[in-house]
Amino acid sequence: MTTPNFCLCFSTDKKDPQGNGSITGFEVLLQKQLKGKQMQKEMAEFIRERIKIEEEYAKNLSKLSQIPLASQEEGTLGEAWAQLKKSLADEAEVHLKFSSKLQSEVEKPFLTFRENFKKDMKRFDHHIADLRKQLVGRYAAVEKARKALADRQKELELKTQQLEIKLSNKIEEDIKKARRKSTQAGDDLMRCVDLYNQSQSKWFEEMVTTSLELERLEVERIEMIRQHLCQYTTLRHETDMFNQSTMEPVDQLLQCVDPGKDRELWVRENKTGEIRPVDIEI
Repeated sequence: MTTPNFCLCFSTDKKDPQGNGSITGFEVLLQKQLKGKQMQKEMAEFIRERIKIEEEYAKNLSKLSQIPLASQEEGTLGEAWAQLKKSLADEAEVHLKFSSKLQSEVEKPFLTFRENFKKDMKRFDHHIADLRKQLVGRYAAVEKARKALADRQKELELKTQQLEIKLSNKIEEDIKKARRKSTQAGDDLMRCVDLYNQSQSKWFEEMVTTSLELERLEVERIEMIRQHLCQYTTLRHETDMFNQSTMEPVDQLLQCVDPGKDRELWVRENKTGEIRPVDIEI
């Protein structure tokens, strides 16, 4: 099934669903683009909130890693505990890098594209609005000229009827004037119609061109968002992978925790002597 083109589906006006007269096909297209711009802004705001969460989380992890609780634990268990605390600092660094990449590789492109998009929409809106205004004005001129011609024809018909009732040189002169005015009104109508048709042709040509451009921008917007959301998931997977790597040294040291070795080390460093007490003999 062929995808319908913007330029083929929005060339006429339609009733405003809110009952405020009618809206042009271009206005429908423009509202779609403006909604897309708003959605992109909200997506950028969502990413900004995620960045704040990551930054705050990293800050708290780093702060926790520096708390000296249980820092006097000794031996192989002490080494594992120290590595676990260090892993918090490493994990904090991972989340800081994640938040920084989110800002540069997702949020910033969203905002940059939106600003350029905003400028394009403003330019298109003004251009088509000017053409539409000219078209409406020339249509009104056609209707005015059509009414003027009808009035002149009625006037000519009335003068002709008067001549049939009563022959008069003055009436004949009035008929000649009325005929000239009617002819002039006809010429004016044709001129107004020509101008309207020129505007109509120009407006439709620009509508087609602009609609195709809007269609291209909409496709580009969706594809751009898709690509950067894919980048978001890639960065998220990388964060999980790096977080996992911070735990590997902890896992290794926990596997090496040896109660016997720790007891032996502590005894060697803290023993007070190996002389056994003896019984007193009298």
